[in-house]
Amino acid sequence: MNTHWDQIRQILQKTVNPGLFQVWIAPLTAVSSGPNLCLKAPNEFVAIWVRDRLLEQIRQAAVAVLGRQVEITVSADPVGEAGDALLTAAAVVGSGASSRGGSVSGGAVVARPAPLPRSASHACSAPTGSRQLGLPLQPDAPRSRPCWQFSFDDFVVGPSNQLAYAASRALCDKQLESEQVFLSSTPGLGKTHLLQAVGRSLCSHSNRQQARVEYLTAEEFGRLWVQSLRSNELERFKARFREGVDLLLLEDVHFFQGKEKMQDELLSTMKALRNRGAKVILTSSFLPRELKDVDSTLASRFCSGFLAVIEKPGFETRKRILEQKAKSFHVALPNQVTELLAERINTDIRQLESCLQNLILKARLLNHKITLELACEVLSHYEPEIPHFSMDRIIDFVCDAFELSPTELRSKSRQRQIVQARNAAYFLARKHTELSLQDIGNRFNRKHSTVIKGITNIEREMNLETPVGRQLSRTVELAKAYCRVGAR
Repeated sequence: MNTHWDQIRQILQKTVNPGLFQVWIAPLTAVSSGPNLCLKAPNEFVAIWVRDRLLEQIRQAAVAVLGRQVEITVSADPVGEAGDALLTAAAVVGSGASSRGGSVSGGAVVARPAPLPRSASHACSAPTGSRQLGLPLQPDAPRSRPCWQFSFDDFVVGPSNQLAYAASRALCDKQLESEQVFLSSTPGLGKTHLLQAVGRSLCSHSNRQQARVEYLTAEEFGRLWVQSLRSNELERFKARFREGVDLLLLEDVHFFQGKEKMQDELLSTMKALRNRGAKVILTSSFLPRELKDVDSTLASRFCSGFLAVIEKPGFETRKRILEQKAKSFHVALPNQVTELLAERINTDIRQLESCLQNLILKARLLNHKITLELACEVLSHYEPEIPHFSMDRIIDFVCDAFELSPTELRSKSRQRQIVQARNAAYFLARKHTELSLQDIGNRFNRKHSTVIKGITNIEREMNLETPVGRQLSRTVELAKAYCRVGAR
């Protein structure tokens, strides 16, 4: 059963949010119990959380591996009950950090107060047989080996991303004159993949016994800085990020807009790392020139390295992505199915891969072959990009969804509902039209810096899966169907 559990874990690692996987799935162990799957959690809190929220996903993965329905039980390991209270508090902190579809948690942390899982300080060393929870147990806990989800080998290169790929590889191979890379793209096109690939590669080939890596979002960096400031441990924070890092991987740096003190800290950190010859990779949904309320020196620092933009992938690239993903699931995908999915889903790689994974799991659950008919059934739950996704249709939909008039949407009102509606319109226009940020702002009598702020807030709520974020995600999905009807 342990062998089967390893296979089930591999599927879950690809289908479950990385933060959720590291905090809740990784600590589980399996024990043999006849035809059933018995899982042991380190404490009762983890056991209850998994039973309430992840049991169905575990069951689907188990059916995919075992080929049959299996009874699954999740119980607490008596050995871990002594530290239940401490683990519970740590787990609560960890669960709130499960943001972005492409991110890695993992690793115990050193700094206090306890950072979120993805902001963990990683040290790459030889793998050990011990199983770690990925949660802080004590301030001086040893650093663990990060669990990188992506590598260069599974990154599909095409005209849309070849420059970003080449720059990332060159940074690892010491063939890039700069020690810094800035990756920019809309969400879901591979920034996180390349970031993790660089981390994996540099950790694997480091001449240090332990390569010191920090992988976190800009928001987590800011939160740790605030925590250190409040707990009078600012010097410890500076030592951690300025002296204790060989590689800094920092996502979504547009978060720092308008945060002057955090910008000062980041600028000082980047200067210190550059003086030490450490490598830095930054990502953002926006180009440095599009950012507003950012110190000119910091903006200049963003541009001082190599800047690479990832565009939307073409049809052939999408086909190869599907073929490689199917190969990782040990599935031969019919060419007609590959072309159908690549044609219908053409803007978001995460959505493309998710559709394929659901198709494969559905075929295994039903014990069916993957056919064009089955693919159409699964595809009906995924709304593809609409060629005529116009700004007028977006405004019409948002007004209907939020029960507002176009005049109210363009007004100066700061009422919460109207602000959320405007932000949703900004997000949809940025993702589904070719309009510039300035053009989008002009439609609402707003500056393009306001548009950036609104899009950032929407992405944050959706990535953190807050109640507002889940509501906005449903609104975005409904908008696609609405605009498709209007385009016919």
